[in-house]
Formats: sequence, structure tokens, C-alpha cells
Amino acid sequence: MSQDLDIAARPAAARDRGGEPHRLWGGRFAGGPAPSLDELNRSLPVDQRLWQEDIEASRAWVQALYRAGVLTHEEARALDQGLAIVARRVEAGAAEGAPDEDIHSLVERLLYEEVGDVAGKLHTGRSRNDQVVTDTRLWLMRVGAKIDNETRLLQGALVERAAATVDLLMPAYTHLRRAQPVRVAHWLLSHFWALQRDRERLAGALERVAVLPLGSGAICGSAFPIDRTLLKELLGFRTVSPNSMDAVSDRDWVVEVVFVAALLCAHLSRLAEDLIFFSSDEVRYMSLPEAYTTGSSLMPQKRNPDGLELARGKAARLAGEVAGGLALLKALPSGYNKDLQEDKTLLFEATDTLLKLLPVTRETIAGLVFHEEALRAAVDDDAMLATDLADELVRRGVPFREAHGAIGRLVRKAEEAGIPISQLPKEEWVAAHPAFADGELPRVSAETSVQARDIAGGTGRASVLAQLARAEALLA
Repeated sequence: MSQDLDIAARPAAARDRGGEPHRLWGGRFAGGPAPSLDELNRSLPVDQRLWQEDIEASRAWVQALYRAGVLTHEEARALDQGLAIVARRVEAGAAEGAPDEDIHSLVERLLYEEVGDVAGKLHTGRSRNDQVVTDTRLWLMRVGAKIDNETRLLQGALVERAAATVDLLMPAYTHLRRAQPVRVAHWLLSHFWALQRDRERLAGALERVAVLPLGSGAICGSAFPIDRTLLKELLGFRTVSPNSMDAVSDRDWVVEVVFVAALLCAHLSRLAEDLIFFSSDEVRYMSLPEAYTTGSSLMPQKRNPDGLELARGKAARLAGEVAGGLALLKALPSGYNKDLQEDKTLLFEATDTLLKLLPVTRETIAGLVFHEEALRAAVDDDAMLATDLADELVRRGVPFREAHGAIGRLVRKAEEAGIPISQLPKEEWVAAHPAFADGELPRVSAETSVQARDIAGGTGRASVLAQLARAEALLA
């Protein structure tokens, strides 16, 4: 409330409704809905988590009604005080097991209990259609900030581990086959940049979430002179919706945020797959922290990467939620339709999933133990240096396509002989390409290979350090 509506003592008038269901409609009906429809229609078990936003938006609406001359000073003061008390009651558990249809009905019932009949004035000029979308947008603005922060913390863990592994080498893979040597830091930072794109997408989506729909009424706007700019400022929205019909039916922002969440979850899944593979008994480049693995009910020796496997599984579920959101919207007529009640289930599933996965992934990264001996052995492989040998022929004036074929023949000879390429006699090199006849045979190593790629975005030491500095600057 603003300073001109001081909080007064609790009004004496109060009505105890005895916990009976409170409906925001019904005068046109002879009785209540059938029990089966009531069970289907009831959304309180899902939307009760919006209680803080519903009360906050209602308190702002009280101010708007007061400024519009709909409420007297005393009525506005009583309603604001009552809503503050309702907030404490809901926080203490008043929503648990409540019989009301939705969070809006619950709040209004409790408000009646606190302030009496003046509670009936709160809903003047607004509808559940603009009320629920305001609550959900406000909730998402806050939860989106939490998701962004958790993603940033994960990025910080990747940067911290990258800074400690600049001089540690590992195989890079294509098609899940060893390809070329790379710095461990470069691999870690590859996941950093995917997460950075996710944060940028989330920031863009949240810009479109921060549009105030309150004041749109059921579909055509409010019939009272409501100051929507005041509401925007009180609630922290960026702008006001330009069209009431669109405002109450728009759920593009839900689908967009669910998509952003699904893509972020897909990136967590890819990181998880790398960690599962690189920590497997067959590879052993690293070990996962014990506290982030689980055991087998039968095999005592097992240490399973369940948290990472759940990241993969939940990524699949969120991909399905994106399709569900699009299907929800694709055939709706204009205006509000009750189908849209399902939007919160999609949104809550997506955000809850991320807020569980992000901390576990971050803490797993922070606790990784890299096995330097296994990594050194893995990059001590002449076959991974074949491209470097082809590059050496290019430096001797050979066209790359020709060089590629020559080194391919050398690789085949080495495989047939069961020895590394470097141990092939010189005549085999010359037979592969006459350019090897002059001077010494090329001597390449994993270290020279990564250093040769010291360009922007490459895996050379200077370029990785520059990449690290850029990542640290983004986090700062």
C-alpha cells in the first residue's frame, strides 16, 4: 500500500464462513456443479503456489480501485489490512486441504473472514482471467531470476574447473570416436557457452513475460478508470499489455519459457552424458564425487551416476512439455478458454525440474576428480595426430586433399603392422607421399597439436586463456 493508505487496526466486522467452498460465481445457477465436474475443474492443488502473487496483485488492485474512486479510504485500508492477514494465514498453511476452487477463491474466502462484506468490493472491475495471468507472470518473473542465477552458478563452477585444467589434455570426440587432442578447459568451456546462450534466451523470454495484463478484465478491459501504469509500477512489470483480448489469452510466454527450459535441460543432458562416459570404467578420465552417485541393491561394488541419468530422462520429459504447450494453444478461439488452466502444470513442471537439476549438476562439476595419468595415456595416440601430419604436408606445399589421402594410407599401414605411425620406417612415409623424402620426418605430439590451434576460439593455450577471461567477464 502507498503511504496515503495507512494500515489500520483489523476491522471489527468479520464473517466466519466455516471453511465452506467459496465460489466467485453462482447467482445464475440453481445449485453447485456436479461433484465430478468440481473435481475436474478445481485447480487449487496446482495454483496454490501463486498465493503470494495473488495477494500482492490484489493489494495493488486495492490501490488502483482507491485511486479510481471505487473504494473509500477506510474500505481500501480495511482491504489492505485484511489481505496482509490473509497472507500470514496462507503462509501458515490455510491452503492445505482447503475446499476452494482455486487460489483466487481461497484468498477471497479468507478475506471475507477477516473484513466482512467489504471483501466483496475487491473484485470490482477485474476477472479471474486477468487475475490469474497476472499472478502467473509475476511468479515467473521471480522464478526466472532464480533459474538464471542457478545457471550462472553452474557456469561459475565450469569456469573454476577450467581455470585449473588449462594445461591438462584429453581426447576430443566426434561420432563418439577419438578425434584430436584438446585442453580439458576447452571441453569444460564448451558447455559454458551453451549455458550462456540459454541465459540470453531466458532473459529475452522474461522481457516478454514482464507485460502487465491486470486491468484487461474478462476480455474487454475494465469499466472503471483504473491506472494501469500505477499497477505496472507497483508490481514491477516492464510495460502494459496493449490489447485486453490478447492479454487474457496470450500464453506464448509460457510456451517460450518451457522451450527455453527444455533446451537448457537438453544442454544439461549433454553435459551429463559426457560426465557419464568420461567417468565410466571403460574410460576413467575422471571420477564423480561419491555423494552424487548411488549404489546397487544387488551389486556392492557399483557407484551409479543416477543424478546425471535423471538429467537425461527429465530432458526427454521437458521436450514433451514443449509439444504439449504448442498443442494446447494451436486450436483455441480468441479470448480466454478453460484449456489455459493447463498452462501452469507445464510451466511448474519445467521450472521445478531445472531448479532441481541445476544445483546437482553444479555440485557434481565442483567435485570432479580428473585422472591425469589416464588422460595422458589417452592422448598418447599417433592416430589422433593424423590431421597434424596432413597439415605438415600442406606446409611442404602439398594440397590438403592430397595430403589427406597420403596420411590416410600411412594410418592404414600402421594399423596393419600393429604399430604407431611414428614407428613406421621412412620408406613407408615416402611411399605415402614423396614430400616426406626431403628432411626429417615430422615429429608431432598432443601438446604441439593443441598449440598449433592457438587462434580465436581454438584450443591453444593463449586462446583458451582469452576464452576464460571472456567467460569470467560475463559472469562478473
